[in-house]
Amino acid sequence: MENKKETKTPDITMLSNELTYRRYMMDKGKIRDFFKEMSIPEYIALHNIAIENEMSSIYEGKTYLKELSEKMELTMRQTSDMIGKLRDRGLVVWAHDGNGSDGTYVVITESGRKMLEEQEAVLKQYYGKVIDKFGKEKLIELLQLMKELETIMSSEIEEMEVEKHGELNG
Repeated sequence: MENKKETKTPDITMLSNELTYRRYMMDKGKIRDFFKEMSIPEYIALHNIAIENEMSSIYEGKTYLKELSEKMELTMRQTSDMIGKLRDRGLVVWAHDGNGSDGTYVVITESGRKMLEEQEAVLKQYYGKVIDKFGKEKLIELLQLMKELETIMSSEIEEMEVEKHGELNG
């Protein structure tokens, strides 16, 4: 009789705990050490503003706060506070169309573009080494799987909220 170790498939609790831990570790990670001049959300905002600036001939390089808020999944207040800090540091220009009721927008400044490029160079150096060791194809697959997982997780949260509100109203 062979003495095989039984491989136990992790249960939902074990998997959910591991997933929660991994997300915590990714969020907590030392990557913050690479951000000296700006926060991660500020970097993401500047990056999005710069991309809009390059790609949008329709809006003359303008990134509207409402769109940025939606893209980053932040409240308008959080987005406004962050953009205000970037403006105060001379990294973006914040303006509005018409009397302001048509929307407020931001445009990246040369200082903002320079700081963004410096930050991108630091991240490229770090992630270049990580990707070399992990493998580009594996990373692409992982990112695709993470996006799929995040979509499912978001829809489950929405369904749970609907059920919760249904129970409260029912």
